[in-house]
Amino acid sequence: MTQAHAGVRTSPEAARNRLIVALDVPRVTEAIAIAEELGDIVSFYKIGPHLLLDPELHSLFRRLKSGGKNVFLDCKLFDIPATVAGAVRAAANLGVKFITVAGQQPIIRAAVKAKHGSSLQILVVTLLTYMDQNDLQREYQNNVSLEDFILARAKFAAENGCDGVISSAREVRLIRESINQENFMIVTPGIRPRGSELNDQKRVVTPYEAIANGSDYLVIGRPIIDAPSRRRAAEEILSQIRMAIEETVASGPRTYA
Repeated sequence: MTQAHAGVRTSPEAARNRLIVALDVPRVTEAIAIAEELGDIVSFYKIGPHLLLDPELHSLFRRLKSGGKNVFLDCKLFDIPATVAGAVRAAANLGVKFITVAGQQPIIRAAVKAKHGSSLQILVVTLLTYMDQNDLQREYQNNVSLEDFILARAKFAAENGCDGVISSAREVRLIRESINQENFMIVTPGIRPRGSELNDQKRVVTPYEAIANGSDYLVIGRPIIDAPSRRRAAEEILSQIRMAIEETVASGPRTYA
């Protein structure tokens, strides 16, 4: 644990503002149907590669924004700095709230500079949640521990001006203890309610565990969009989030020294 000053977390208070539903479907029409079914219980949606080539994508942006929803554009931008900067400015003009960026320091810094003056927030992926220690060693051909790899990525993001990272909730406490920036966000995918299928995910936690560990936002796709009743599935997840928030409030503000 570092000896830097303690930071008090300022995550959103309302459960509905901490759930990001991943619209991982092939067509905009399906995405709109999901948003309509979920209605006012969900305020935040993720748009990823599934929908990026649909000609109607901009109509989805307009639909979500006109309904007062936040948008997370998960495109993991990776290109020369000038190209990434242009994409970040375009996302800012669309009113996107979060965007993922990948790559080396010049790329990340270009993205951070390009979003200046907007409310867009830059997030860096630490390690995809379908990967474990064996996958890490095989793909990167080194013996670094999963925890050290993720912490190095999180520190890289913080040191280069990013607003936060995408990381499994299994590593949230490690990141919080080492990065003492009050508004540094951790957005967590790989969320599976108890009894749900893991699908291709490996480093998973429940919604309650993720919030209790210190995640700010939870990205959840298949457990909601593949459910017989999407609204009921979302309500059950929100109930777990709400319970974890209430217990955190009751125990006092979470600090990381």
